[in-house]
Amino acid sequence: MRPVYGGRLWRILVSVLRLITIPISHFCEKARWALDRAGIAYREERHVQGIHQVVARRAGGGSTVPVLITPDAALTESEQIIAWADEHTPAEHRLYLSELGAREEAERLCRRFDSELGPRARRLIYVHMLRERELLLRFNNVGVPRWEDRLLRLGWPVVARYAKWDLGIQKGIEVEDEDVVWRELDFVADLLADDRPYLCGDRFGAADLTFAALAAAAIVPPIYGTPLPQPDELPARTAALVERAREHPAGRYAMRLFSDHRREVVG
Repeated sequence: MRPVYGGRLWRILVSVLRLITIPISHFCEKARWALDRAGIAYREERHVQGIHQVVARRAGGGSTVPVLITPDAALTESEQIIAWADEHTPAEHRLYLSELGAREEAERLCRRFDSELGPRARRLIYVHMLRERELLLRFNNVGVPRWEDRLLRLGWPVVARYAKWDLGIQKGIEVEDEDVVWRELDFVADLLADDRPYLCGDRFGAADLTFAALAAAAIVPPIYGTPLPQPDELPARTAALVERAREHPAGRYAMRLFSDHRREVVG
C-alpha cells in the first residue's frame, strides 16, 4: 500500500516517526503491522528486554513497548498506535469499520485479546524458550545494538532470573497459560463458525490484526516483522505445541491472516 501522506507533512513525519520495540514481541508486531499496512514510514529502534524500559521512558513512555514517537505525542500502547495509523489511512482501507456498532465490537475483541491471549501466550512461549539460551538469543536479538546483544549473552543467568520474576513464571504456570490460550482459540473459532469471513464485518479489520499478531507467540508464523524459529528448529515439546496451535481452526485462521494480509507488506 502506498503512503497516505504527501508533501511537507510527509517529509516531517518520515524524519521523526520512531517505533521503539522488542523485535520478537507480538505486541510490537501488532503496531508494526498496522503502520506497515497503512504505508506509513517509520524508523524502528529495536532493543532487548530490560534495556527497552530505559529507552521507552526516555522517549516519553512507560516501561513497556511498543512506543511510537509522533510529531505530537508518544503513543505508548499498541491499541493507540493502531488507532493513530487508522486516522492516517484512507477510509476504504481502515481497520475500524464505520458501520454502527462495528467499531465498538472490534474494540471489545481487541481488548479481550490484549488482556487474555497476549500475556498468556507470551508467558507460555517464554517458559519453553528460556530453556533454549542460544536459540532464543539468535532470534530475540535480531537488529538490536551490538552492545545490547553482548550484554544479554554475558548476563544471561541474571537476565533469565529477572525474566521469570517479571513474567510471573512459577512451577506449573504453563498449564494454566496453555488452558487460557486454547480457550481464546476456541472463542475465536466459535465466532468464525457461522462462516463469517472476518471477525467483525466482511473485510480485514483491527480485531483480526490484533488476534493474529497476539496468536503469533503460539503459532510462530513464517511471515512476521522479524524472523521467528520454525517448528523444525524448535525442541520437540515446543514444536508440538506450535503444531497443535497451527492445526486449531483459529490457529489456521491466524496463519491465513498472516499469509493474506501480512505478506503484502513484509515481502
